[in-house]
Order: sequence, then C-alpha cells, then structure tokens
Amino acid sequence: MDNLKNLLTNANNMIKIQDVIFEIILRHIKDLIYVMKVENSSFKYVFLNEIALKQAKVTSHCIGKTFHDVLPDDIADHLHHQYSTVLKTKEPYLFEDNIILDNKVIFGESILTPIFDDENKHVNFIVCVTRDITESVLEKQKLYETRQRYKSIIDHNMDVVFSVDLQGYLLQTNPSTFEITGYIESDLVNKSVFTLFHERDREGFFSVFQNTLKGKPDEFLGCRIIHKNGQSLKVHIKTIPIVVDNSVLGIYMIIKDITEQLNAEEMMKYLAFHDQLTGLPNRSSLKKELTEAVINCGNSSQQLVVMYIDLDRFKLLNDTMGHNVGDLLLVEVADRLISIGNNANYSIYRQGGDEFIVVLQNTNPELAIIYANNIVNTLNKPFSFNNQEFFITASIGISLFPVDGLDGETLIKNADTALYIVKDRGRGHFRFYSDQMNQGNSYIMMMETGLRRAITQNELVLFYQPQVNINTEEVNGFEVLLRWNHPTLGLIPPSEFIHLAEESGMIIPIGEWVIKTICEKMRQWKDKKYNQLAMAINLSPRQFQQTGLVDFIKVEILKNNIDPTLLEFEITEGAIRDSKEALTTLIHLKELGVRIAVDDFGTGFSSLSYLKRYPIDTLKIDQSFLKDVLIDKKDQAIITTIIHLAKSLELDVIAEGVEQIEQLQLLKEKQCNKAQGYYFSKPIPEEEVLKQYLKK
Repeated sequence: MDNLKNLLTNANNMIKIQDVIFEIILRHIKDLIYVMKVENSSFKYVFLNEIALKQAKVTSHCIGKTFHDVLPDDIADHLHHQYSTVLKTKEPYLFEDNIILDNKVIFGESILTPIFDDENKHVNFIVCVTRDITESVLEKQKLYETRQRYKSIIDHNMDVVFSVDLQGYLLQTNPSTFEITGYIESDLVNKSVFTLFHERDREGFFSVFQNTLKGKPDEFLGCRIIHKNGQSLKVHIKTIPIVVDNSVLGIYMIIKDITEQLNAEEMMKYLAFHDQLTGLPNRSSLKKELTEAVINCGNSSQQLVVMYIDLDRFKLLNDTMGHNVGDLLLVEVADRLISIGNNANYSIYRQGGDEFIVVLQNTNPELAIIYANNIVNTLNKPFSFNNQEFFITASIGISLFPVDGLDGETLIKNADTALYIVKDRGRGHFRFYSDQMNQGNSYIMMMETGLRRAITQNELVLFYQPQVNINTEEVNGFEVLLRWNHPTLGLIPPSEFIHLAEESGMIIPIGEWVIKTICEKMRQWKDKKYNQLAMAINLSPRQFQQTGLVDFIKVEILKNNIDPTLLEFEITEGAIRDSKEALTTLIHLKELGVRIAVDDFGTGFSSLSYLKRYPIDTLKIDQSFLKDVLIDKKDQAIITTIIHLAKSLELDVIAEGVEQIEQLQLLKEKQCNKAQGYYFSKPIPEEEVLKQYLKK
C-alpha cells in the first residue's frame, strides 16, 4: 500500500500504476472505481475504470475535471457533499444513492476511502468503489413490503388476531383486540389464552388447539370468551399453525365476534316457532313438539291429551271494539292459560286467530277434566280494558292418545271435531272426542255438498208468514222464509242449514237467489193484477257486508219495475252495530227507497246511539220476550220499553212469535203496531198466499 502511495505521488509513474491496476485487479471486478484528486476543497477525476466510464456516461476527457465540470449541478452537488464528508472526518465513508440508467433505477453503494500525504495530515486522493446493489435493494423492498402486508393483515383486521406459543401463551395481539374484548396488549402478553374462554368451552378449544399443533388449521364455532367487563362473547375462532422449515413454532388465532349474528339467528328461530302477539309457541312449534311428545308417551306407555280451545264470539268483540282491544284480550287469554299449568307436562300453543291448543303429557282423562274446567272457569272471569269489562267464554274439544289417534295431526283433527260439536251445542263447555262425532261430520259434509247443488237443482223454496196490523187485523205484508226441499231428507228448516251456509260462504248466492226470486214474484203478481203487499227479507251478517249488495238490489228493483217501499230488509243488531261501513250501506239502501228493520231487537248489544244515527224504520221484538210475557213481568217490562222507545223515535214496531190471543191483547194494550206468529198463520207456500191473501 505504501508503494502505491509513492507511485501515486509521482506523476511520471501514473501510467505504469494504471496499467498494473487494470491488469491485476480492475479487470476482474464489476465494481465502479473512481479516483479523485483533492485540490482546494474540490475534487478532480484522475481515474475511472471502464465500467465506471460506461455507467456514468462520461469519457476519458473528464480526467482533470471536477464534478461540476462534468455532471449536472444536482448530481455534482450531491457527490461534492459526500466527498467533503471524507475531508472532514478523514475516515472511510459509506453512502447509498441511485441513478436512472436506460429508464431503470439503479441502486449503488459507494465507499469513499481517503489517501493521505506522506505525513498523513492531508487527504490528497479519495478512491470511490461503487457496487451495484439494485438486486439486493429490490429484494429488501420486497421483503419489507411483504412484512407490511402481513402486518396490515394483523393490525388492520377487524377481528381479533392472537399470536401464541406452543403452550398457548400470548405473544402478540392486534388493535382490534381492545375493541372486541376490552383488553390491551399488555393485559394479555405472556398469559395463557385458555383463561379467556368460558369454562364450559375450554375443553372444546383445547382439542382444536392440539389439532393445530399438528400443523392442521382448525376452527371452533359458537364458543364463548369472556370480555374484560365480564360479559360472554359468542365467537368463531380459526386457528392457523405458524410453520417455519416444516416445524410448527406457534399458532395464529383469528377470533370473530358473532354475538349479534347468533342473537339475530336465535331471534329469527324464535319468531319462526313463536306467536309474535302472545309470545306462545305457534303452530310450527306445535307440529314439531307434539310429534316428539307422542313418541315419548308411546315409548313410556303414557297417555297424552290435546285440547283445542276456541274463544266464543271473539270475532264480534274484535269487530265491535277494534283490533287493539282484541289483541289485548288475546294476550290476556294467553297469560291466563299459562298460569293454569305450572309443570313440564303442560304446554300451550296459539293455533291461530282466537284458537289455542293445550297439550298434556303423561296424563289421564280425569286430570284432563280438571284442567278443562280450570280453563273454562278462568276464561269466564271478566276482562278489563280501558275501564270497560268484557266477557267471553271458551269452547274446548279434547282428544286422547292413543285412543283417538296415534299421531299429532289426527289428535288435532279429532279435537277440532269435538270442538265443533261443543260450539254447535251451546258453547262455553268442553267435550271429549268420540267416533260417533265423525258420523256427524259425514252428515255435515253431505249437507254442504247438497247445499251447493240446491240452487241449480231448484231445491230452494220460499214460504211466507203474514204480518198483521194489530188494530185492524189486516194482513199488510209477509216475512219471507227460506226452506230447502231436499230430494231425500224432505223439507229442511233454515235452522239446520243457514249456519252451514254462513260458514261455507254459500249464504251469498243463496241470499241473492232469495232477493232475485222475491222481486220476480212481485212483478209476476203485479202483472196478474194482484194487490201489492210488503215483503220482508232477512239479510245475514255476511250478506250485509257483501260488496255490491246495494247495486244488486237496485238492479233487481229496476229490472222488475217494483215499488221499492214494498221491500223491507231485516238486519240483526250484530251486523250493524258501531260500524261506519254498515252506516254507509244502510244509507245507500234507503236511497233506493226500501225499508230497514232491526231483527231480534233486544237480544244483541243494543245501543240507543245507533238507533238515532242509522236510517231504521222498524224494530222487531224477538219472540223470546213473547214466550213468557204472560207470566214474567220482566219480559212485559222489556216489551213495553221497546214499544215506547220505537214510538219515541217514530219507528214502527212488530212482535214475533204471537201464539195466544192473550199475547195479542197485551200487545194491543201496549200499542204495538204489528205482529206475526202461529196465532195468525204458520209460514205458508206461495199457492196459499195467492189463495188466501192476495186479491185481484
């Protein structure tokens, strides 16, 4: 090295020195070599190897020139600053920079080595060796980017990410850990991850942990970890082994909080199997649980009872008082039913509408009777809403496993059959199913099928009961009464088929047939010059609510050219009470010119307000008040009140069911306008009407 220094100080030897360097060293390396001479704090090129000349894009003419003579100012300033550092420190200096070469960024690492004079006081030369480290830099950048990507996966993950060692001790957590669990990293590092789990879930997670230690990813769904505040979080955990050189060095845990998701799923499941109004299990739940109960009772040779409960007259209350009151009542009914049974063998379900089903397991008929009586008595107690009391009753049909069915569907069907009999025979009580009931159902099905053919087969006939002016004893009208002339059963009164027509919907076409037939009869009698008398036609509640009823009546009146004042339509109180739709229908009927009568007055929810508001012409006193009027002073008082009420409101009043002359005399004393009943005449066919009452 000393010889090299001596040679360098001798300008005459420069060429020889250069030859030696090229031949022995420089030809065999790919680094860039620069030798710069220091003169007055500036640096002049004295030597560049070939690769340096090529990469710096300079020629040999640069020898003896400074950086600023050869290079752009910004590059020259940068290199001058780096070389000046060596002058200050008088020590080798390393720096990195980059250049753009052929549109590529080239990274270089340069080491500047000072060469001193003989006295080692002044730096005469600086040798720069620059190595291309582009590949190394890019590799480092790639590695750095990879680390940042990995770090982003952890740090910016919305789920908890733990790094644990092979014993399960926590090494690292991400920021989401605090957001989800309430713990900061210092709370958890070096602590066992198993302590975070709910004690009932630790064994399950331990199995997952052990499986992951074998190099297999795993997961644990629905387990619970404990939040720092003590609450349980339902989580989904995924475990990933940390594998280096085919060895598992630890485990990553990704923990997703699924508490809200599971709660939502549980709520959806709850709603699918529970009634939203009452909170009781619904029909879907009944189907599932009754099937299981039947199997359990069958396996244990125990009996099971199904009670089908229906609230009597609930529809009337719901329509009258509004759906809000109806809903409140259903909730109260559910609460009362729940209070009756306090053991695991008693289950209550809402079947739909105003229907409930009770299932009793491991029971017997005697215990079923006790429960049924409790239900009837409990629901008979008044319900109070908005300072008003309401009363309802319950009808119950009961079926027994295994006697009445071996599966849930059959048991419900037979309990419903028993319920139908209860409602048909007075309501407000309970009855056990029997095989004979299905025979009754067969009769009902036969009747319904026959009723659907009755119109087309001309089996419906009309009878007429005279309505008599009490003072003159003249017949001035008839009530039109329907009969069914069945081909095998003979003449069937309306009491045996009208309710069936209501339930099946056949009442609409039957009612239209009655109106159409009467209007045609009146036209025929008029054409034959018979004297014209009024005809009173009954409208059922369902028929009265029929869309297009008024238009239908109007068309028949105009088509047959009859006097509308000779038509009177009788409507029950239940069909018209407190209903805006009813008022609208009545007004439109009156616009046609027909008369309106309230049938069976006094037996429903009578209200003086509707008598004032509605366009009513006649009140009909129900025959139940006439039956005992001669011996019951209360019936007399009721009849007297109705008559005085009608007179005060300028309404006609007619009494039904007059069978004795004493009844007629009492009505005459009370100044009743009209009467009808067997005392005057039973209902008669058209031929008798023409023969006895209509005159040409």
